[in-house]
Order: sequence, then C-alpha cells, then structure tokens
Amino acid sequence: MPLPTGVVDRRSTNLSRRQVEGLVADGHAIIIVDGKVLKVDAWLNYHPGGDKAIMHMVGRDATDEVNALHSLEARRRMNAYQIGQFEGLWENFLPPIQGGQFRAYDEGGEKARGRGERSDLSSSWNSSRSSTPSLDGHAPLMRCRGPRSVAESPSSSSVSSLSSSDFAEHKAEETMPSYIDAWTKREIDLDLSTYPPLDPVTQDEIVRKYRLLHDRIKAEGLYKCHYTSYLTDLCRYVLLFSLCLLFLRWGWYGASGMFLGLFWHQLVFTAHDAGHMGITHDFTTDTVIGIIIADFLGGLSLGWWKRSHNVHHIVTNSPEHDPDIEHLPFFAISHRLLSSLRSTYYDRIMPYDSFAQFFVRYQSYLYYLVLAFGRFNLYRLSWEYLILGLGPRKGPAWWHRWFEILGNVVFWYWFGYRLVYKEIPTTWSRFVFVMVSHIVTMPLHVQITLSHFAMSTADLGVRESFPQKMLRTTMDVDCPEWLDFIHGGLQFQAIHHLYPRIPRHNLRRTQTLVIEFCKDVGLPYALYGFVEGNKEVIGRLADVARQAAILAQCQRVVSERTDLGHHT
Repeated sequence: MPLPTGVVDRRSTNLSRRQVEGLVADGHAIIIVDGKVLKVDAWLNYHPGGDKAIMHMVGRDATDEVNALHSLEARRRMNAYQIGQFEGLWENFLPPIQGGQFRAYDEGGEKARGRGERSDLSSSWNSSRSSTPSLDGHAPLMRCRGPRSVAESPSSSSVSSLSSSDFAEHKAEETMPSYIDAWTKREIDLDLSTYPPLDPVTQDEIVRKYRLLHDRIKAEGLYKCHYTSYLTDLCRYVLLFSLCLLFLRWGWYGASGMFLGLFWHQLVFTAHDAGHMGITHDFTTDTVIGIIIADFLGGLSLGWWKRSHNVHHIVTNSPEHDPDIEHLPFFAISHRLLSSLRSTYYDRIMPYDSFAQFFVRYQSYLYYLVLAFGRFNLYRLSWEYLILGLGPRKGPAWWHRWFEILGNVVFWYWFGYRLVYKEIPTTWSRFVFVMVSHIVTMPLHVQITLSHFAMSTADLGVRESFPQKMLRTTMDVDCPEWLDFIHGGLQFQAIHHLYPRIPRHNLRRTQTLVIEFCKDVGLPYALYGFVEGNKEVIGRLADVARQAAILAQCQRVVSERTDLGHHT
C-alpha cells in the first residue's frame, strides 16, 4: 500500500556509519544485510537459532552469513526490522559481544567531535566482552586471563606491598600473556602469509565470486533435495534397528548395543540436514523431522544443537566464541585456551586449572578415549538447555521446548525403561548394552571434530570475508563415493560451511565447483584423507600439549629465580 503524501518511508533513509555506531552504543542490535540497516532488538529472544548468533553480527555486514543460514522466506521477513539503508561499502565494526566499543552519536555535537573533541564510549554491551579491540580493528593479542590471586594490575598495588611468595606467583603469571601473545602473533603471521590479503579490494572480489558461485549452484539445482536418497537412508535405519531388536531377543546384548549405536550414528546425519532446513526447506516441517529424530529416537535436543551450531557457523574455530572447540578441561586445540579465556557462549571463564593442565598434557593420547564417552555429555547439554529454557519461549519456535521435552521423555521410556530395564535381565548385561551402544558412536564425534581441530584458530579481524574465514578454519575429508554413507556428508564440512542449506547428497557435486572457486580466488582448500586428517588432529593436540609444558616450565623457572632473588 503506498504511503500518504508527505510521509517518508523510514526504510529509505540513508544512515551513516557513525549513526549506526551510535545506535549500537545505545544498546541496539544493528546488522547490515544487502545494504539494509536492520534493528533486530525485538527478535533476539524469538530467534529459533538463538540470540548469540545474532549478537556476533552486530555492527557487521551479515549478508553472507544470513543468506547462508536462512531461507528466502526468512530473509523477506527480516525487512520488517529495516530502519534505513547504507550506500556504499560497509566497514565492519567489532561486535560488542567480542569486545567492540562504540561511540555515542550526538548529531549536534558531531562537528565538534570532528574538530578533535573526544566522544564517550558506550559500555552498555561490554559486560559480556572477552577482549578489547585494537586500533586497526583486529582482535587484540592480549586476552582475558580470569581472576588473579594478586592485584588485578601492576599499577593497582606496588611490588613492595607483596610478600615474596606473592611476588613470585605474580612474576610467574606475567610470563603467560607474553608467551601466549608470541604464539598468537606467529599464528596470525602464518595465516596472513598463506591466505589472500585482507584489503577491501581483494576481499570484495572473493565475496563477489562466492555469490556468483551461489547463483551457479542454485541454477544447477543443487539446493533441491532428492528424496529417493532418503529412502535408501530409511532402509538402512530400519535394518540397523531391526538387527538391534533381533540380537536383543537372542540375548546377545553386546551385538544388540552395537547395532543400536550404529542406528544412532546414521540418524544424526538426517537430523543435521533437518536442522539446517536441508530436506524440505520448510522451517516447521524440517524442525518436526529433526526433533523426532534427535529427541524421540536419540534422546538429544535439536534446539540445543541449533543454538550452539549456528554460533559455530559464524565464529568458526574462535577459542573465545565457538562452543564447538571449547572443551576444557579435556581438550585445548589452541594455546589461547591456556590463559583461562572467557567464553562468550557459556558466559563464564574456562579455567585452565590443575585438572585441565593434567588432561591437556596427555590430550593427544586421551583423544579417542574421551570421545568414546561424548554422547553422555550431549545428554547433559541437552537437558541443561531444555530445563533452563535457553531457547525462545515466544515467537515461531515457542513450542519447540515442550515438544522436545516430550520427545526426551518418550526416548527414556522406550530406551531406558522398555529396552534396558525390562528386556535385559542382569545389571552387568545392562551395563554392557549401554556402554557398547554409546561407545560405538565415537567415530561420529571424531568425524565432527576432525574438520576443525587441526585448522587455524587465529583471529584475522573484521576485514576477513565470510568465505575466506570458513575455508581457513575448516577442512574436508577425502573418501571414495561408496563410503559417503559412513561419513554422512560431514566429510564435506568446508563445502557445508559455505552453503549450509545444500542437501548432503549434493555436496560431492558442489565440491568440484568450490574447488574451482578456490583456485580462481587463490584460497587454499584443505583436503585430507581420513587417516591423514586424524594425524593432523593428533598433531595439533600434541603441539598444544607441548606449548602447555613449555609455559608451565617457564612459570616454574621464573618463580624459582624470583624466590631465590628475594632470599639473596
């Protein structure tokens, strides 16, 4: 309906970067999509994918992230939140959740500020920040360290006021940031020398060709789902579950548990597709499919997975922000996790305490053993999400929580009560059945971690384009086509991160197009065999363990020398 004469549509208002900065400083969630300025404050608590994913896009051009993760219908609905538009090339801010600071906007005082008057920095978003930005927009080398046992900073307490033991501890802690900063700089320098430059011209060209590739993929029909492929998958699921029941009836409880574990292993692939709306591309239909598979048949929460996984897709391999690599005390895949970083996802310090120090020291040896029990941790995370109500309670996804709780109750009835308790006669047999069924899923956890644990965790700043970041932090696993059903499409993680909504049965064809794109723009494409990929992961874990040992040794030497100096 046309607007009355004299009424200006606010969506056509041109906003400057300073005005957008001022809106963020006032606490508003502002993102840029296709040149449209969207104020999505009201949507944060209703977003089916969780509020954290949006918060990592505040102050940024989120066009590629939004287009990759959302359907056309969802993108059209976003227009309701448009408050203006931006002309020209947008220069990203560091989002507040990542430590970005924003100047308040005073239209009347902008000229005065332009003559050198300094404006105030808003702190309305800063309660959750994990770091502070550097002047060039890159993430700083110095990271948060968690509580200190002495003064918060050297300036807040004189050295003479400390006891000799406190001073020794203080000096030992001082070695941590300098050592970690040196490794961080080395990692950043390596990536800067390996990947295309971060200047706007180069990155814009990568984005332009990435979007052209999207148009080509769409024209070839690779977003269309071939349902006959799922018919084959369904036959496999029925076969595995039938074998589980058959061996259970025969009293072969170990074999029965093995086939149940394989059944769960295969189901995850379809649940993953549904979570990304890669089956029917309809939000409600795919959500119901995903919940039935994940919750009713697997005892896990699809909503928890989506909330975590969407953040993972946006800030991939960031030690401070990506929950998929935040596994302390068991694993540290980055040296930065040795400094007790604050997780913006979990909103807490990840302490590098004595327990973590022990596990990190032996993490390359304990990797497969710990992953063997990974499914038990997924139960905990799922129930924590559902009980605490961490998902949206209003909006289009309000009913998901209750449907998932029902699904988990049904799961524990048929699995815990009917299968384990009623059908298996002895405690030992029950234990064997449960442990085998859960440990058999371990290769799935290996598959999930394989594509990221060995890749870069460096932060190259806000100038890096979405496609370059995805290819820098993700590897693909090479395997013959006949083994695709074992990997379930997860071997194409780099392709999946670029285009998450492509059905997994089309990823192999998409891979050839992405390889052409990478050669064209000069982006390295990481492709390893399954064995070689595992070696890379173990090598990364061993490398971080060595760094942890060196850091511990440095701290001991500094402490001993300082203590000796005081005695002298």
